[in-house]
Amino acid sequence: MTTPAARPDRRTNHRSPVQTAALLFGAVFLLVGLAGFIPGLTTNYDQLMVAGHESEAMLMGIFQVSWLHNIVHLLYGVAGVALSRSGSGARNFLLWGGLVYLVLWIYGLLVGHESQANFVPLNSADNWLHLFLGVTMVALSFLRRDTHDRNTTGPAY
Repeated sequence: MTTPAARPDRRTNHRSPVQTAALLFGAVFLLVGLAGFIPGLTTNYDQLMVAGHESEAMLMGIFQVSWLHNIVHLLYGVAGVALSRSGSGARNFLLWGGLVYLVLWIYGLLVGHESQANFVPLNSADNWLHLFLGVTMVALSFLRRDTHDRNTTGPAY
């Protein structure tokens, strides 16, 4: 029989569900940001602009992208990966990142596709993806941080 001190701590390398979600979202944002700079994955790559609705580059032929758009995805990815290291960081990334995406969705609905205000740029596919990302990220921010010890006192998120 081993003593508690002799047993390996299984929770040392354990990621909570909220940390795993933040890490996965971060990794996907990194991949999407990189993909926006790869000809073939991005159609009309020769028309990739720094910013603005004039950029006709389309990630996977669907989502309008620009240098700014791709860099924002890369920054989101770095933030997601870095903040996934702690439960509170992961929760904040998912919650606040999701809220930013919801604001971006509303912004995309309010500005016209050809408007000078469409500086990111955004098209209809981007808008609906932003709604999905925003709702999903905010919902995932409420995952429990620790599923191993449900008998703890205090908040479990």
